[in-house]
Amino acid sequence: MTTYGIFSLQNCLKLRHCAKSNSNFLRYCSNASTSPKHYDIVISGGGMIGSTLACTLGKNSKLGTQRILLLESGKPTQWTVTDKFSNRVSALNQNTYNLLNNIGAWKHISSVRSAPVHNMQIWDAISDTVITFNQETSSQVVAHIVENGLLLDAVAKELSQVSNVEVRNEVKIKKYTFPQGNSQMVTIELANGEILTSNLLLGCDGFNSQVRQSMGVTFVSWKYDQKATVATLKFSEPVKNVTAWQRFLPTGPIALLPLSECYGSLVWCTAPDVADYNSKLSEEQFVNEVNEALWKVYPSNSIIQESTKTLNKFLEWFHLPSSNRQQLPPKIVEVEEGSIASFPLGFGHATHYVGHGVALVGDAAHRVHPLAGQGVNLGFGDVSTLNELLGEAAYSGREIGHINDLREYETRRQRHNVPTMIAIDGLHKLYSTDFLPVVLLRSLGLQFTNAINPLKMAFIDHAGK
Repeated sequence: MTTYGIFSLQNCLKLRHCAKSNSNFLRYCSNASTSPKHYDIVISGGGMIGSTLACTLGKNSKLGTQRILLLESGKPTQWTVTDKFSNRVSALNQNTYNLLNNIGAWKHISSVRSAPVHNMQIWDAISDTVITFNQETSSQVVAHIVENGLLLDAVAKELSQVSNVEVRNEVKIKKYTFPQGNSQMVTIELANGEILTSNLLLGCDGFNSQVRQSMGVTFVSWKYDQKATVATLKFSEPVKNVTAWQRFLPTGPIALLPLSECYGSLVWCTAPDVADYNSKLSEEQFVNEVNEALWKVYPSNSIIQESTKTLNKFLEWFHLPSSNRQQLPPKIVEVEEGSIASFPLGFGHATHYVGHGVALVGDAAHRVHPLAGQGVNLGFGDVSTLNELLGEAAYSGREIGHINDLREYETRRQRHNVPTMIAIDGLHKLYSTDFLPVVLLRSLGLQFTNAINPLKMAFIDHAGK
């Protein structure tokens, strides 16, 4: 027998011995090329919410042993600092700020730029009643204005340092298959034929969510027959720009958010044909339209005037602030070239956020009107709650993605999201009419709320969660 033959026989005997002592290892080896790749958690959608969720879960010490995969259909993006501001910004509340600070993303944002909001002025164009939120009614900054691209870049910087999170870009999903019980796993079939499995799928893929559609849950939705026009505007002179302005016009709300001493970010909600018309105007004409929307004086109504005067006297009798001096917003002189854009508005809410092995997060679960600036904050609130509950589950030894933990997430978030969404939708409807009784009702309500600081504090506290 040759030396080669003896060597081969010895190896065969060794392998036979290994096979008897470790049959599981051999079975793994024989199926390695055909078995689906498994992850503990798969996140579908790598926008602001999905990326932040991946980073938050990856940095949760209680979830340190979990393998997490983030799937994103788009190409990797890199945000570059320029003198020009982006026309897509978010007003981040205190809870969102805390979340970003805890995962280390805020330091990247603060090293570039953001604008704190210390005051808010909201007023009715028809009646001129006003409500203000400032440092006298809130001990914290009301909001932080941050460009969406900068936020995403800051989170990506931190996410790249998280060892248990894998990120895949330019991925197309063909099909999701969900389990019927806790013992089974979610199956994800990619367009390239690859099969993935996971204990938990988190859908962060926007209001046209493929995950939600695959779940088959009811999505209550309607269109507002409005578009939001966004743009970056330059002021006539530098100002102490720490106030967010919002004026309710008969045609829809217009908001001006601070960016710097010389620039502000516009969000202007109008009928779609008006938005399309405005987007085709010259820069000079567009600036004139914006200034008119912010400054135009509407005809006053004697009934409303007398009613608000009567309420003023009533409030003064109880030594409550009867009125607030209305300040004027900055005058606009220029719109940044190429910054005008618009997008349709709508309402949407999934009746269920969860199923076996799956949960919806952010716009995949809910969509709101931008008039209160709460849409993205609701999504970040979902992230915080989900991170807390999944961490508790892992620490207690429970299986990740157990339906009981997911239902607790759904309960907590719907208790917060649904009242907020109903209030925002109600405000939209309340201020979308010039019908005199409605105008009178909302004017007196705004005037009364402005006089009661605990009420204003309650609004601030709820919006900050």
